[in-house]
Amino acid sequence: MFARVEVSVLPLLALAFLTLKAFNANSQTPVHDQSASVPSAATTPTATTDSEEAPSTSTDLWVMGGSDFVRPGLYPRANYSIGIGHTLGFLKKNPIGDELTFGYTYENAGSHGFFHSEYGEHSEQIGVMKNFSIPKTKILTGYTWIQSGLTSYTGYSHLLNRMDTGVSLGAIVHCSFHSSIWIQESYNKVVTVPWYTTTSVGYTYSW
Repeated sequence: MFARVEVSVLPLLALAFLTLKAFNANSQTPVHDQSASVPSAATTPTATTDSEEAPSTSTDLWVMGGSDFVRPGLYPRANYSIGIGHTLGFLKKNPIGDELTFGYTYENAGSHGFFHSEYGEHSEQIGVMKNFSIPKTKILTGYTWIQSGLTSYTGYSHLLNRMDTGVSLGAIVHCSFHSSIWIQESYNKVVTVPWYTTTSVGYTYSW
């Protein structure tokens, strides 16, 4: 009787063993095969990655000419400046400014003569400019500009060096991607010298 039971049970056990072995072989798929068919999140480009770009920067090279109006009174004096500024993308939300500038300015410091006299005022200034858009137009933008530096008076018996500070409000007329016209009004103050304003117009090349 026990022999008959063993004879009938052994084939069933063998069949169950083979079935279980085949099931385990099919379910154990190598990990690298699964990753090959399904891209991982680390390697799949996302919309956020594609949309993130490097902060925009630009460089401005300007040449400006204008007139100082010395206070008290309105005595005109020549004012010519040249400089360079660089816009930094990560400063776009900075309320003070997003463009760092360096410039040189020549001003007629004499009592007469608009273009030139033996007395000159030479200023080297660093500054921070804040560019802002004007609603409903892309051709015209505005800016505020804070500058400070050293000014030197030449033509006297000895060289005079003074601190010079200026605050400007201006508008930019964009002629093209590279060219623009700057129009600005500035308030300037030199230590020991009466304050004065400057009206200037200039050309700027940007890249």
